[in-house]
Amino acid sequence: MNCGDFLSKYTENAVNLQKVDESIVDQALLYNYIVLMRLGFFDGDPKMLPFGKLGPSDVCTDDHQLLAVEAAKQGIVLLDNNGVLPLSPNSTKNLAIIGPNGNATEAMLSIYAGVPCQYTTPLQGLQKYVSTVTYEPGCVSVGCADGSRIEAAAKVAAAADAVVVVVGLDQSIERESLDRVNLTLPGFQEELVMEVANATNKSVVLVVMSASPIDISFAKNNSNIGAILWVGYPGQAGGDAIAQVLFGDYNPGSLSLSLSLSHTMLFFLFNGPKSVQINLCAPLLIPFPF
Repeated sequence: MNCGDFLSKYTENAVNLQKVDESIVDQALLYNYIVLMRLGFFDGDPKMLPFGKLGPSDVCTDDHQLLAVEAAKQGIVLLDNNGVLPLSPNSTKNLAIIGPNGNATEAMLSIYAGVPCQYTTPLQGLQKYVSTVTYEPGCVSVGCADGSRIEAAAKVAAAADAVVVVVGLDQSIERESLDRVNLTLPGFQEELVMEVANATNKSVVLVVMSASPIDISFAKNNSNIGAILWVGYPGQAGGDAIAQVLFGDYNPGSLSLSLSLSHTMLFFLFNGPKSVQINLCAPLLIPFPF
């Protein structure tokens, strides 16, 4: 099992310095080898074993691809909705997709994933519901270091019947061995969201793609943003899952953890008295009005 080079570099010295008991290393190896034995690593030629002839065609079956959609749908959480959702495919004739993750592919997989059978981006998923879809990322990348395309995104949003803004992070911002330095959206992403929301008289749907928390209190307090979804990194079929939720073909679930309303609360949440901790854990979950 590939655990990087950390253990190979430091375990022996840690044992010699009596910082780690050798029996702990033995127990860890035992667990590893139990898994390897269960997987048949010591049973001879893998091609002659029961699963030795499995290939991409066995992975990418219709059932498995439907499972990818189902898993993505179950991972989506509706954080806020003032009645904007579900969108109607009958009344939505011109849909604007804005944001650097609006046409995401690899970003939807995060870093622990196999080779996808295919991608369905948020843009592609939403195109299945609306005949006219215009995409303007507003930023060249998720880092969004340049705000020069924000004006173009605002113009696209102003001309649309409905607006979906897909922002968030990717593995250039967060991953194992790369820590974030703040909880805000990268670069000009927050400005992008606000400018788009202010450019249209329709309520904007904000979709946040990330693994870790993001302070989106600015969106919660903007009356032009009518719904907020957190989708995590939804995998290869993320676009289909997002579209099905936005158009009411799937009712999303609840968070499995508590989120603070903004990063300014985190000091109190982790360092304040218990009474303050309880009072500041304001719920963000609002049920889908189906």
